[in-house]
Amino acid sequence: MERLGRILSLSGGHYTVLSEGERFLCTARGSFRRREDAPLTGDLVTILSEPDGTGVITGIQTRKNALIRPPLANLDVLFVVVSVKAPRDDPANLDKLSVIAEKNSVETVPVFAKCELDETRAEELCARYRRAGFDAVKVSREEPEEARRLLLPKLSGKIGALTGASGAGKSTLIHSLFPALSPETGSVSEKSQRGRHTTRVTTLYPLADLGIAEGGFLADTPGFSMLDPHRFFSIEKEDLAGCFREFQDLLGSCRYTKCTHRTEEGCAILRAVTEGKIAPERHASYRALYDEIAGADPYRKGK
Repeated sequence: MERLGRILSLSGGHYTVLSEGERFLCTARGSFRRREDAPLTGDLVTILSEPDGTGVITGIQTRKNALIRPPLANLDVLFVVVSVKAPRDDPANLDKLSVIAEKNSVETVPVFAKCELDETRAEELCARYRRAGFDAVKVSREEPEEARRLLLPKLSGKIGALTGASGAGKSTLIHSLFPALSPETGSVSEKSQRGRHTTRVTTLYPLADLGIAEGGFLADTPGFSMLDPHRFFSIEKEDLAGCFREFQDLLGSCRYTKCTHRTEEGCAILRAVTEGKIAPERHASYRALYDEIAGADPYRKGK
C-alpha cells in the first residue's frame, strides 16, 4: 500500500517512518544510495507499506531545507541550548548556529539552561539575545513544567531541532519535554566538564505523543555544534552581516558602499555598538566569523 509519512529516525540503514499514526520500519530504494539523494530524518516520503509493519521508501517530497551534518530535513525552529554554568558555554557557538539558521530561513531560539546555578548570568544572556531580536528563554532543571510551557508552543505544527555543546543540558531538557520518550540523560564529569554520554542518532519526537493536537516534532541533533558554515551552507563574507538580525536595518547606512562592518570609519553598525544598541559580544562574533569565512579554502565551500 502506498502512503505518505515522515521519517523519524535512521539507524543501520533502516528508517522509522510515521504514517497516519503508525510506525513502519523501512529501507530505501537503491536509487537513494548516493549521499545527495539519501532520505534524511524529517523528510516527508512516500512508502510502500506491508501488513507486517515494514516498508520501502519510494520517493521524497520537496524539502524546505536540508542539513548535511547532522542529517535533517525541513527544519523550522532551532533551539540552541547554552549552559550558563557547569560547564559554562561560550555563546559564540550560538552565534555561529544562528547565522546558519538565518541563512536557511530557520528560526533560532536561544535556550539558556541550568539557570538555577547562575541566575545573574542567565538573565544577562537572555537580555543580550532578546535585544538582538531572538525569543530567548531560560530553563531550570528544577522546573520542567516551565520548560514545557515556554518551549512546546513554539513547536506547534513545526519541526524543531534541539542542539548545543556536550553537557549543556540537551538530554535533561528532552526529558522535561518528553518524559516517556527521552534518551538516557548524560551526566557531566566534574573533572572534564564534558558530557560522558552523547546522543548519536538524530531522532524526531512527535508532539502528538504528548496530546498536542496541532502536532509537530522535536529533533535531538548530535554534531550540530561541529557545523562549519562555509563548508555546508556556502555563506559568503559579504552575506554574513545580513545573517545577524540586529544588523539588518542598518545595512546600506554606512559611509562606504562596501563596508565590512569591522573597522571602517562611518560604519553604522560600529556606531550602534558604541551607542550600546548592539552588544559588543555579538559584534565580536561577527568579526570572528567574517575572518573564518574570509580565510577559508574556497574549494571547500559547499563540499
